[in-house]
Amino acid sequence: MDLQTRETHEVRRVVFSSYLGSTIEFYDFLLYGTAAALVFPAVFFAGLDDLTAVLFSFGTFAAGYLARPVGGILFGHFGDRIGRKRMLVVTMFLMGVASFLIGLIPGAAVIGGWAAVLLITLRVVQGIAVGGEWGGAALMALEHSGGRRRGLAASFVNAGAPTIGRPAAVRR
Repeated sequence: MDLQTRETHEVRRVVFSSYLGSTIEFYDFLLYGTAAALVFPAVFFAGLDDLTAVLFSFGTFAAGYLARPVGGILFGHFGDRIGRKRMLVVTMFLMGVASFLIGLIPGAAVIGGWAAVLLITLRVVQGIAVGGEWGGAALMALEHSGGRRRGLAASFVNAGAPTIGRPAAVRR
């Protein structure tokens, strides 16, 4: 295998990995949004009226979006110092652990208001993870691809989120 073929293979591998990582991270975001609409109001905000419970539930969803810039700054800094690949592994691990722990939080009927506090805390961790993953993946794809196709390579990271699918009502 000559040098140019090896470089092309490396670029494709990095771009595909960045795309796949983005897809996985945003899939967790989609799952959380679905649970925030259907499950969380009854589980974590059971003592409130229905409208308030749904609004609070979507407030926890928004916390993840508000935390994303923090993740970009934090993991961007350490990605420059330690390495983007290591930081991408850390972000994927953080997202997985936070998602798993959200599934283990007892409802408000068991631990009261602490359920919502734990939910928001873990949601912020998810947001930080996505912010770090997206920025790092885009930079890795951009840096590994040279020449005129840098923008195309970096755009595959953005394609990860819509790849996870559309709601069933839109498909019909």
